[in-house]
Amino acid sequence: MRPRYLIACLMLSTPLPLLHAQDLAATCHASSSYDLTVKPDALLFDRPQPAPFQVQLASGSLRTDGRPVRLDAESQDRLALFERELRALVPRVRAVAVAGVELAMRAMHDEAAGMRLAPATMAELDRRLAAHAAELRQRIAQSNSTHDWQGDLAQQYADRIAGDLVPLVAGDLGQQALAAAMSGDLDEAARLRDQAADLATQLQPRLQRRMQALRPQVQALCPSIRRLADLQQGVRGADGQPLDLVQVGG
Repeated sequence: MRPRYLIACLMLSTPLPLLHAQDLAATCHASSSYDLTVKPDALLFDRPQPAPFQVQLASGSLRTDGRPVRLDAESQDRLALFERELRALVPRVRAVAVAGVELAMRAMHDEAAGMRLAPATMAELDRRLAAHAAELRQRIAQSNSTHDWQGDLAQQYADRIAGDLVPLVAGDLGQQALAAAMSGDLDEAARLRDQAADLATQLQPRLQRRMQALRPQVQALCPSIRRLADLQQGVRGADGQPLDLVQVGG
């Protein structure tokens, strides 16, 4: 089973592949085989395999696959701290996700501005960017479970945004190419046509490089992730196996 990167799990993962959510999360070398749902009265971890399939934490109590687990006082204290510190971490990680959205939208604006697009095109681009950013911020704010981002939903978001923005920019470049051809500058016309045709593939690596500015904000979360891994140590489920909700590598 492919492990889920824990920070992406906690931040309910920003739905833009260009953010490199997994690469950024990997800076903490932390992963989890579980999905996470944050409820008002409990934390629910679940996975399709292996058992335990469901782990519930609530105020120091533990249930695995619906069965209450008898805990000693130290384990109860550890789980209570685990839940409290994870809940405190969620808004911090959410803020990183929102910062990623803002950074991505600003990067797209800057890349488009460098293409010397018509003022009307830039105005429409900025309007669409603002609308997409608002939608993503709202979804991040309302989501309380990684299940909200299952399947190809993240890719659907990215494809929809690209499908909205790329034709707008490409159309403007096409108009620039036509104007250059009519003025006799065939080389410039050819360059602009090629730029329009390859716009998506040209933009992707540049945007990805810009998104690396988010890495320090993710790195700042690493001590809290390691703290969660430490707190679960010594706690065992109903089957006697270590709880192992969080894995942290070297």
